[in-house]
Amino acid sequence: MYPLVRVLAVDGIPVTVTCRVLNIARQPYYRWLACPVTDAELVEAYRSNALFDAHKDDPEFGYRFLVDEAKQAGEAMAERTAWRICSELGWWSAFGKPKRGKAKKPGPPVHDDLCAVVDPHGVVRHVFNADGPNKLWVGDITEHRTGEGKLYVCAFKDVYSNRIVGYSIDSRMKARVAVAAVNSAVARRGDVAGCVVHTDRGSQFRSRQFVAALNRHDMVGSMGRVGAAGDNAAMESFFSLLQKNVLDRRAWATREDLRIAIVTWIERAYHRRRRQASLGRLTPIEYETIMTTPATQAA
Repeated sequence: MYPLVRVLAVDGIPVTVTCRVLNIARQPYYRWLACPVTDAELVEAYRSNALFDAHKDDPEFGYRFLVDEAKQAGEAMAERTAWRICSELGWWSAFGKPKRGKAKKPGPPVHDDLCAVVDPHGVVRHVFNADGPNKLWVGDITEHRTGEGKLYVCAFKDVYSNRIVGYSIDSRMKARVAVAAVNSAVARRGDVAGCVVHTDRGSQFRSRQFVAALNRHDMVGSMGRVGAAGDNAAMESFFSLLQKNVLDRRAWATREDLRIAIVTWIERAYHRRRRQASLGRLTPIEYETIMTTPATQAA
């Protein structure tokens, strides 16, 4: 803004008026006017010019080689300084492009967040409660490495009994893994019309195939916020148990070995042997058997 104030002052517009319109203070402007370019900025500019000239002459040089070239041109600097300048200005070796993070920015939600409530203090909280089966499911996807590559697990949990109502295991994290998981849950649970399915904003859950699957079964989608793990804490707790009890127990040579271990732990240990305090020290299978009538019990 300061160069603009100076240009307008030359045209006859008072500095006071310009600063008031631009909502900036006058004293910092006058300090800048007395010394528009600081010594540090001037040194940075000379170093940048030296690095740019070296990069232009030899585009294949990385920043470590550019440091040597700049030093010969009279602009010595630390390697870290050269890396910062080259990084900020995008001067990369032609043979070593910067790696881009694999995590992409989550897209817009395709469903409203139906589990969020606002407390009297205006804080957004998530409530994962259900007064019966097939009222609210939560879902997510996790991954783990094997000797053959990664294995992806998509699972859905009924918050009423904490039972894993459906899951799918695949070697690729595509929309089909989420669709297969929700279809297996529907096949197991039967009447699920009106059930709310809460997930994060992963591309698999925003895909047309997954949305179509929810609509086909008359289910209602719900999505949490970006970068808020607490919005799906009910599912994160299950994956934490899976991580400790199966995934991290040993190194897995093949995907098939890990798949069998996951299925065995879910069906034998988690559903039938792991008692949970939130269920009155009952297992998910015991809780559903006791708390639901025979007509509504799941297969």
